[in-house]
Amino acid sequence: MSPVVVLRLPVHIDLSGFIALLQRLQVPYRVSEEAGEQVLWVPGEQLAEQVRDLYRRYPQGDPALQSLAPAEPVAGFRQQVQDSPLTAAMLALTLLVALVTWFGENFAVIRWLSFVDFRIQGDYVYFAYLAEMLEAGQWWRLVTPMLIHFGVLHLAMNTLWYWILGRRIEARQGPWMLLGLTLLFSLASNLAQYGYSGPSLFGGLSGVLYGLLGHCWIFQRLAPNADYRLPPGVLVMMLAWLLICLTGIFELLQFGAIANAAHVGGLLAGCVTGLLGGALARQRR
Repeated sequence: MSPVVVLRLPVHIDLSGFIALLQRLQVPYRVSEEAGEQVLWVPGEQLAEQVRDLYRRYPQGDPALQSLAPAEPVAGFRQQVQDSPLTAAMLALTLLVALVTWFGENFAVIRWLSFVDFRIQGDYVYFAYLAEMLEAGQWWRLVTPMLIHFGVLHLAMNTLWYWILGRRIEARQGPWMLLGLTLLFSLASNLAQYGYSGPSLFGGLSGVLYGLLGHCWIFQRLAPNADYRLPPGVLVMMLAWLLICLTGIFELLQFGAIANAAHVGGLLAGCVTGLLGGALARQRR
């Protein structure tokens, strides 16, 4: 059966969601690029007409319809790591730092990664100020607190969400964009926490995670795409968790202090980058 052209679309049109739908429905297809256009082919005119009708109804793919079809095989862990090298490298570095700092107990190492230097004398902790650190050329402190984690649970939760959100951004916008956003959100969240609480000891990837969440959320609202479509309830759960932390309930129950300002600062920074990136992607479409 000879191949038939189903669609001819400009190359800037995102077909990823619709292609995922065809794959889940096990529709044979081929996509080629000709004269600045992407061309979708299927075998036979009858199937072509059905796919055209499907595209008219679900140009971005349809989660409800996809759920009725057989799912694609899930890539193995090794393949996922190969597909997301920057995400994997960030998590490997975070794990290495967690081991070196012994999950937040080795203060001799932590003091070189914290936002400002400190010294422990008896029952008291004495902190330096950010200006002193920058005058000494210790600029790495602006971002390295994201690598510090206090406890296995703290590390496990943050690395899990970075794996989920980081891979999405790396797949959609590339590893260098993910690296830039990670550093930017770390800087924004650390400055927000320092501005709110003053010199203190804080760390973790959670400020970065809220930045990645805000980026995916706003980007998806402006330029819908399959990569940034978050599972149902994730956004609500993350925002609800943020609001619960802001109440101060964990400090009241003596479960430990939460860097709430870092979370809010990261989220706001992520919304801004999502707004800019989504608006640019929408304009290109």
